Amino acid sequence: MGIDMQTTWILLRGLVREQAHWEGFAERLASALGDGHRVLALDLPGNGVLHRRRSPTRVADMVEAARDQLATLQVAGPVRLVALSLGGMVAMDWLRRHPEQVAAAALINSSAAPFSPFWRRLRPRNYGRILCQGLLGRDRLARERMILDITTNHLSPARRDEIARRFLAVDRARPVSAAHTVRQLWAAARFRAPPALPPTRPVLVINGAGDRLVHPDCSRTLARAWGRPLAVHPDGGHDLSLDAPAWLADTLRDWWRDDQASSPR
Repeated sequence: MGIDMQTTWILLRGLVREQAHWEGFAERLASALGDGHRVLALDLPGNGVLHRRRSPTRVADMVEAARDQLATLQVAGPVRLVALSLGGMVAMDWLRRHPEQVAAAALINSSAAPFSPFWRRLRPRNYGRILCQGLLGRDRLARERMILDITTNHLSPARRDEIARRFLAVDRARPVSAAHTVRQLWAAARFRAPPALPPTRPVLVINGAGDRLVHPDCSRTLARAWGRPLAVHPDGGHDLSLDAPAWLADTLRDWWRDDQASSPR
């Protein structure tokens, strides 16, 4: 095993999103944490730098793809996972299958069966827009605006439009196909979370109480079922790394500090 004196944090995005969609959050988190930490963002197959690879229809295969990337990057681990939405499912399964590789995990606005029904994991009010503007729509800028409209609450119209245009450029450079979108949806729909997580691995559930894509009860249910702490932003949306990046970075930093203070010396 290689020697790695730094604490490595791994960022995992959600459905049809990639590392560019963190919009500078990796750098913000690294700055909040200070020296001795590095923050890396990975892409799931079908997204980002892996957009030409077929998206798995099993979350377990997404885990193995992420582990392969760490091996390529020569990251010895164990790593701390920061995972949003579908990325949270990957983190849950990573903890279940390879707990020795995960030092801790923060699950942001995530959800999973059997703890929450599908109509809470993807709120019905969004079905029409996701189908018409997302899966079937040809206007990619309208698609990016729709995603930001659903997943953020605090961005001004001008800021939202600026980010949508930047994300349009990302989409043109590394497009996610409709087939890959469906495959990722299918992987999320069929995934079942473990009834318990390894007790020696710290897990923080993070939730935006204003999430309009995934019902906030999903995070509360996970935290209660696993007996893990819950950090709640009072009115943040689904994509807290865009909607409340300073709060999220500070929350993760404080969680790490608390974990260090409580760890046996």
